[in-house]
Formats: sequence, structure tokens, C-alpha cells
Amino acid sequence: MNARAAVAGLVLACATAACAPALDWREVRPESSGLVALFPCKPFGNARQLRLAGASVEMTLYSCSADGATYAVAFADVGQPDLVGPALEELALAAARNIGAGALQASTPVHVAGMTPNPQASLRTLVGQLGEGRRVQEQVAVFARGMRVFQATVVGQKVDADAAETFFGALRLPG
Repeated sequence: MNARAAVAGLVLACATAACAPALDWREVRPESSGLVALFPCKPFGNARQLRLAGASVEMTLYSCSADGATYAVAFADVGQPDLVGPALEELALAAARNIGAGALQASTPVHVAGMTPNPQASLRTLVGQLGEGRRVQEQVAVFARGMRVFQATVVGQKVDADAAETFFGALRLPG
């Protein structure tokens, strides 16, 4: 199974999980990720083996849905330093393909406290549609620490700018 299909399946499966309808922010430390995130609902975790940047990896996804949007963080250890950049690019491309956004649009640099600097680390805003033709917006950040790559995503028919800023702004990788 490729990374695109696996991440799409994990996000869609977790998007149907029951979460509180209002934004009820809570700090979450996904097990074995090294990441601290702020989710607006209680996320559920799922892991799956897949190929990412040519390597077989276990990708773990934590996600939940609240107020019409799904919030997710996925991570995997690619095992080799030279795979980090290609894995980040592949994660960004997969996010665009998952919603039929076509080619990647311009990105802005992403800064997550504690991340390893990487030219592929970015934040992108995408517009596309889900399989049933429903228009969606997506913001996706990809970044790394060492050989662990991360993809943080907010996707919904309309992404609330303040909620997305809170979600992405709270991501950190403590020492």
C-alpha cells in the first residue's frame, strides 16, 4: 500500500470517529512521537505499515473531527537521513492528491519548535474535493526531527483560520 492511500484511509477512518462537536482544546502527546500537539477534540490513534520514500515504515496517525473539520497528525521514522527530504515531499504531495488538489501550490516555511531544519518543511493551503464531490479546504504542514517525519493536517468544507492557527501554532518537539 502506498503512503497516499494509507494516509487517506487513516484520515477518513478517523474522521468518522465520534468527537465533541465544539472545540474543546487539549494537549496531546502521541505515544512514541516526541511531539506535543493541541487538538480541539479527543484524537484516536491508528498505525499502518506502508512505503514512504522507498522505505517500509510504520505510519501512525492521531486524528479527530470537531466543528466540521478533521485535525490529524501522522508520523513515521524513515530510518535514513537521506530519506527525510523525499518523505516530506511525498507527504505533501499525498495530501494534495487525497483531496484532488492537483499539483502542489506555493508553500510557506513552517517553524515547529524543536524541528530539524529542512528545505522541504512547509505549510500549504489546498483546495479540492472528496470522493463524493464535496469541496474541501486543507492546510497541511510537513516537518521532521532527525529521521522522524511529520504531517499535520486540518481538512474540512471550510477551515476556520483561528482554529487552524491554534492547531499548527501549538505543535512542538520538546528536547
